[in-house]
Amino acid sequence: MKLVEAVAEDVMVVEAYGRLDSTTSKVFGDRLISLLQTGRGSLVVDLKNIAYISSAGFRALLIANRAAAGRDGKLALCGVTGEVRRLFDIGGFTSEFLIFPTQAEGIGKLRP
Repeated sequence: MKLVEAVAEDVMVVEAYGRLDSTTSKVFGDRLISLLQTGRGSLVVDLKNIAYISSAGFRALLIANRAAAGRDGKLALCGVTGEVRRLFDIGGFTSEFLIFPTQAEGIGKLRP
């Protein structure tokens, strides 16, 4: 898994590449928590380049979502399409997250 981090309009954006599974989810989740703890209350996670997400990946996202809420911040997801979207739907996770079609829309909603 590869993570690319950037700041856009005072919102931290993390683009994830590869698979979000039991092998990669700990590093991924730890990095999201670390970014939330550095003072950025809002975080957009772009999943458009994720080929697969397992239950461990969902767990990492749920923990990060709770961490953001605990700091009065928000976590938004974007680029949730194809097989990943299907897995979100099957698992009932679409209602647990703010999900936007594009990174720009996510940034627009989370911008301070």
